[in-house]
Amino acid sequence: MAASPREAAVQIRFTHRFDRPIDDVWAMFADPASHVAKFTRMGHRDLEVLSEEVTEDALDLTVRRQVDLDVPAVAAKFISPSNTVTSTDHWERSADGSCSGHFTVDIKGAPAESRGSTRLEADGDATAYTVELDVKVKVPLVGDKVAKALRPQLEAQMAEEFEAAEAWLAEH
Repeated sequence: MAASPREAAVQIRFTHRFDRPIDDVWAMFADPASHVAKFTRMGHRDLEVLSEEVTEDALDLTVRRQVDLDVPAVAAKFISPSNTVTSTDHWERSADGSCSGHFTVDIKGAPAESRGSTRLEADGDATAYTVELDVKVKVPLVGDKVAKALRPQLEAQMAEEFEAAEAWLAEH
């Protein structure tokens, strides 16, 4: 997703290692309840599952929720501290046992687009998890500053997501 001259982009790659076999980690990501639990653990409110479709080898899930953000000063004019966020996730399991997916995140009224891809791969008795995130900020003149200011927020959010996933796996 290349940024136009009127947009700025942030691209981040996150990796995490689950000390659980890929079948356990896949079961978590394929379960809509784990996604709802993750968002609840992260402090999101008013969660509503708008759609879910689960098969043996795939998951499609759309969730809307209220999310409070610690908005950097440079972004305060463009992004509210309390937002309606809708995320759409698609996961599928391949014949080789690996799992991959893609997602979009829409923050209502914010001049930004978020999308990304996910991948799970067996790593011995553990599982390697990779998330590639691409955020476009559509704010003329200061979009680059806003995008750079959001990076620590995105990193903190992913750390919370990894923590929530570890908690789910420990409980199930």
